[in-house]
Amino acid sequence: MKFEYAIALTGNIATGKSTVADMLSLDGFYLIDADKIAHRILDEQHQSIAKIFGTDLIANKKVDRKTLGNIIFSDFEKRKELEALLHPLIYDEIERQAVVQDKLLRPYIIDIPLFFEGGRYPIERSLVVYATKVQQLKRLMQRDGYNEEDAHKRIASQMKLSKKKKRATYVIDNTGGLDQLQYEYERVKEQILGDLK
Repeated sequence: MKFEYAIALTGNIATGKSTVADMLSLDGFYLIDADKIAHRILDEQHQSIAKIFGTDLIANKKVDRKTLGNIIFSDFEKRKELEALLHPLIYDEIERQAVVQDKLLRPYIIDIPLFFEGGRYPIERSLVVYATKVQQLKRLMQRDGYNEEDAHKRIASQMKLSKKKKRATYVIDNTGGLDQLQYEYERVKEQILGDLK
């Protein structure tokens, strides 16, 4: 069965998912990062991107991701067009890596920001990293330099975290400090390993 040992790591923007991904990697879990794959494929598809969005977005065969983000978060149709181009290619690469990992018969992580929104991956177990909307806004504005309106747009483009929490196999609460995150992480890691026995 495809993705038999996979756990989808998801959450919403600026909830601390990348920090949890790093913790899992340090503990020896193999990590397939959908965003990294997407960034590579985006640049590989720079000619198709230029046809859809214009050549202004391309420099040295690289796509200006921030400008592209501003476009697709403001234009639903353009976002759908981009997804139709990229998502099948991203899926194929994730599936290729997953087939290798499943043969090892141990859990591995696939970091998929839009796991529930896409409904594309037949992965039974999921891990959601949770933070409050206020925390997301603050982190987005501080970390990425977005103004409040742009930060709201990015948060609004994703499924509500409360829905994701209900659908998740495991939930990490990242509403406190680093000590709480470490505690939550250890708790969930033990659950994941325990579920294998």
